[in-house]
Amino acid sequence: MDLTRRDVLKGGCSGGAVLACAFLAPAEASDADQVMEFVGQQIGGVVTASDSVHLVMPATFPTGYTVPMELRVDSPMTRDDHVRRIRVFAPENPIVEVAGFNFVPGRSVARVSTRIRLAKPQNVVAVAEMNDGRLLAARTWVDVASNGCA
Repeated sequence: MDLTRRDVLKGGCSGGAVLACAFLAPAEASDADQVMEFVGQQIGGVVTASDSVHLVMPATFPTGYTVPMELRVDSPMTRDDHVRRIRVFAPENPIVEVAGFNFVPGRSVARVSTRIRLAKPQNVVAVAEMNDGRLLAARTWVDVASNGCA
């Protein structure tokens, strides 16, 4: 097999592009399971991803000082089936738990809209503690351009 300089350059460029994509891709895919495990350790329980927990944040935001966040948990909020508390975690922040909200069955809806600070691009995790002890979670990747935790 005769290799020319052109063949070597093509192979090198292709390999370099693959490595660059692997290192420059957001940490979302590789760290998702680790983030959920970390949050479970912080809470002291097993956190389960759930479609009933909705965490809505922008994928990119220019500053980490005031990142908008909307939370909603699909729950009837009856005495037998309700959300006790929602906690929000940003594992890359100096203070990991960034927000906590308590709810009362029959008197509230498990819905919150606020803004939080983020130190850098990271997975944000919302965990809903249900009345039966289940810990249901949702996570989303947020890419902020500047540090909001100075």
